[in-house]
Amino acid sequence: MSCDISFHEKARIFSHDYLRCCLYLMKYASSRFLFSKMLYSELISTSQLLEDFLDFHGAKNSSNWYYYRELSAAVRHLSLGGYSLQHISNRLNFYDLPDTDDFNRERRSTHKFVKESILKLVPVIMEEARRLNIPIPEHTFDPSAFPGITTGEFLEYDIDDVDRDLQKEYVVKIASEFLRIAESFDQLGFYRPYELEEIKAIVPAKVNEVEIRRFEMLVHNLQSSFDTYVIHGGYRFGNRKLKQLRSYFSVVFHLLQMIGRLLHFYERHLFDAGYKNVYKQVRERLVELINPDTLLDRTINCCLFYACHFLTGGKELAKEILNENIERKSITAGVPVTLGFHARPSLLVAKIVQHYGGQVELCIGEDRFDASSVLDIQWAGGKIQKENITRIIFEGDSRALKDIEILAGVNYGEDTMGKGVPLPKELRYLV
Repeated sequence: MSCDISFHEKARIFSHDYLRCCLYLMKYASSRFLFSKMLYSELISTSQLLEDFLDFHGAKNSSNWYYYRELSAAVRHLSLGGYSLQHISNRLNFYDLPDTDDFNRERRSTHKFVKESILKLVPVIMEEARRLNIPIPEHTFDPSAFPGITTGEFLEYDIDDVDRDLQKEYVVKIASEFLRIAESFDQLGFYRPYELEEIKAIVPAKVNEVEIRRFEMLVHNLQSSFDTYVIHGGYRFGNRKLKQLRSYFSVVFHLLQMIGRLLHFYERHLFDAGYKNVYKQVRERLVELINPDTLLDRTINCCLFYACHFLTGGKELAKEILNENIERKSITAGVPVTLGFHARPSLLVAKIVQHYGGQVELCIGEDRFDASSVLDIQWAGGKIQKENITRIIFEGDSRALKDIEILAGVNYGEDTMGKGVPLPKELRYLV
């Protein structure tokens, strides 16, 4: 279906509120409370509408319009990141997380960079709009259009969500999944600030938008399951342990959102991917406005570092909650035939226990050994061999015990000569 409105007239329409935001930022740039979630939301929606409009009409292949398009993309991704940071800022006191002083300092520094970057873009956007003969709106917004989200009042608490049909099954699943995500995230290994050259060696080769968005989706699913099946209410009342666990993965989720947006912007718009001509020229112009080194530093040394920090910090709480809610049982199992608990069977048992995250102990008389530890199992193996024991007891998480029983049924994954044998399909996660 054809449209009677010209491209240039639609460019004016789709730029109108976007440019009003730019005028607003220029007029009130000195305001301490300039950036709110409502302002970020307006910047995100108007820049995305403009970017989509320009993309539909081929701006990526137009030397005349490409820079204007890239500026709208820059505003959108920086505003998405700023929105996540503002959300964390609004909620942090309710999260009730320990030792957040250092994080607060780094978060404020990162937010300052985002806000200053957006403000640097604004006059350039206005100049580019004028060059393209896009009319500048006569009036901007009033500050009352973008109030902060918080007030000094709270609504009456009259829906009690304490022990609201609390399903231990879901609590166990969520705590276990949190531990699995934390263990998987450990492989990234961000436990100290990185030097710039170290960051550039891993971004985007090891740490990139695709990898971060994968973790973001995992944590989002965790949060969604918690809110659906465990506790529906807010942060202020109810089971403090469960709500604090939610705080850990909530702050991680919003940090991952921030990382994903900034890495996308870096990889797509600032990273030198070898393009030439107009693309290279526009990238160089953006680099003059938004320092890619600072963006990488804030993305890795603030956002990614503290995502690791809070995942690690939540582990003990997740284990505590898990062990309070797991179904506990005991099983009697045989000892690995011929070679006993040497490296392979000890490792397989420990991996089963680690997979579920709940407590399991290997019991020999009065002695109890941590079945999640290869070393502990091998210590037990020495006692078993010395005392010529043929049957042992495992106690703890029924989910892990079920799989240990299956493993014991195939002589812990090896034949009598110590060679590995195929594991049953239920234990494929061990491979």
